[in-house]
Amino acid sequence: MSKLKATREQKNLTQEELSEKSKISVRTIQRIEAGTEPKGHTLRALAQALEIEEISLQETFVIPETKPSDEITYEIIPKVKEEQESQPEINYSLIKIINLSSLLFTLLPTLNIFIPLLLMFTLKQRNSMARQIITLQILWRIMAPIVFMLGIFLKLGRQFTMPFIIAIILVNVFMVLRNAAEIDRNKKLYFRLNFNMI
Repeated sequence: MSKLKATREQKNLTQEELSEKSKISVRTIQRIEAGTEPKGHTLRALAQALEIEEISLQETFVIPETKPSDEITYEIIPKVKEEQESQPEINYSLIKIINLSSLLFTLLPTLNIFIPLLLMFTLKQRNSMARQIITLQILWRIMAPIVFMLGIFLKLGRQFTMPFIIAIILVNVFMVLRNAAEIDRNKKLYFRLNFNMI
């Protein structure tokens, strides 16, 4: 059993509760419990959430040591080397800028996807939260024309066309603003998906 799983169960936490408390995804927690060693930001966040020392979550490795009498003894040495995480640290101010940038281009097709994507790479925020924001805009860009076409097929008439278009745009504006408010308050997204398209 991994050290993380043992500690989490000792503290009576589910993977979801630990994820909420540490702001580390459930998938990452599952990978660590399956054998991947936590490093960098992930290690610090999990140790802080569990209120334990970081070294307590690191696996140890064994180095055989030979003695003159040819007996082999084993020494357990804690792994100290800390490597940079593959998931960059999240700067919530920059994430908020990426999120709000899509709001500026709501009326211009594809720019509400392209500008946040460009900012994600420019501001070096290639993390799951930025990817979620862009994925949400991609989905909205796909769904908006479909919903509009449904309105046409239902033959609602011309008097409903303009309000319908405005309603579709307002839905996107609401999603962006609600996510911005949630980033400010709880450092997470209100509208989240279980997958990323990028």
